[in-house]
Amino acid sequence: MGPCTWNYPPPSPLLKQGGEIENDYMTEHEQIDSASPLVLTISTGQQPQRLDQFLTHALPQISRHKVHQLIEAGLVTVDDNVPKKSHKISPGEVVAIHFKDQPPQDVLPEAMELDIAYEDEHLLVVNKPAGMVVHPAHGHFEGTLVNGLLHHLGLDDVGPTIRPGIVHRLDKGTSGLLVVAKNEHVHRLLTEQFSAHTIKREYAVLAWGRFDVNTGTIDQPIGRHPGDRKRFSVVRGGKSSVTHYTVHETYASCSFLTLRLETGRTHQIRVHLLHIRHPIVGDPDYGGREKRFGGLPGQRRLLMEKVLSILNRPALHARTLQFYHPVLKKDMKFEANLTEDFANVLEILRSDSLKDA
Repeated sequence: MGPCTWNYPPPSPLLKQGGEIENDYMTEHEQIDSASPLVLTISTGQQPQRLDQFLTHALPQISRHKVHQLIEAGLVTVDDNVPKKSHKISPGEVVAIHFKDQPPQDVLPEAMELDIAYEDEHLLVVNKPAGMVVHPAHGHFEGTLVNGLLHHLGLDDVGPTIRPGIVHRLDKGTSGLLVVAKNEHVHRLLTEQFSAHTIKREYAVLAWGRFDVNTGTIDQPIGRHPGDRKRFSVVRGGKSSVTHYTVHETYASCSFLTLRLETGRTHQIRVHLLHIRHPIVGDPDYGGREKRFGGLPGQRRLLMEKVLSILNRPALHARTLQFYHPVLKKDMKFEANLTEDFANVLEILRSDSLKDA
C-alpha cells in the first residue's frame, strides 16, 4: 500500500476514540470513530488498487466485512461521489468514511463514583474497575470513564475545545491504574514518557498452567492476527514487544505472577501469555476460558469451574504505575489493591493448595 495523508478534525485528548487496549498510548490513527468523517487523501505514488482492498489495509482497526458494509451503505465517498467497492483509487482522490453508530459530538458528563488514587491541578490517577469502558465507542456511548471524568472535572461544556486527556488505556475487562492529564501541555509530556518507555507499569495476572522457571522475558513481535482482524498475535514483521514476568505463587492448574511491560502494544500481555501457552484465566478472546483441566480429578475440576464462574473477565489488574511528574519534577508511584473477584479467587486457590500440603 502506498502512502496517504490522514486528515482529522482538531483532536480532544479526553474524547479520542478507538478500541480498548492495554496500556498503549494514543495516536491519531486511533480516532476512526470520530463524529466527523475520516478523510484520506491518496498520495502520489499510490498504485491503482480496489477501494475495498485499500481501506482494508489502511484501516486495520476494522474488519474487511465492515469495510464492505460501509461502502455498500453509501457511507464511503471518493471526491464526493459514492463509488463501488471495485473502484480503483488514484493519487489525489479524497476518500471520506462516515462510520455508523458514531458517538455523539458532545459526550455528556455523568455523575459516578470514581476511585481517585491521586489528584492535583495538573493530573489525576484513577483506579478503573473491571467492566468499565474507557472511551465512548460503538455500543458504549454512556457510562464510560470519560463520562465520569467530565463530571468529576466539572466540564459541563463538552464541545470540541476540551483539552484534558487520558494518556493510556485499559481493556474493558482489565482493572487498575490510569493517569489522566488535565491540560494539553501535561498530556503531551506524559505521552512522550510513554513513547520513550520510561513509565513503569506492573500487572498482576492469574495464568493457566505452571511455569518452568520463575522469571523470564517474552520478546516477540505483535501484529494483527492473520485470521481475525479484531485480535492480535505474535507475527513475523510485527512491532517489537517485550514483557518480563515473575511467578509468585503456583497452584495445581494455574500461576499467580507479576508482569512488567517495556512496550505497550495492543493486547500485549494477553497475546504474549497465549503465545507461551499460559493464557490469562478468564480471558474469553485469548484462550483463557477454554477447558484446560479435563485431566484433573473431579474435585479439582469443580474448583477451576468455580474460579471461572467468579471471574467473568480476564484476571488482569494494572497494579503499579510509576511516572515522572512533568510539572512537580518528581517521581510518582501508585499501587492499587487487587479487585474483590481477583482476591477471592486467589484465596480459594491458596486454600486448595494448603489442603494438598
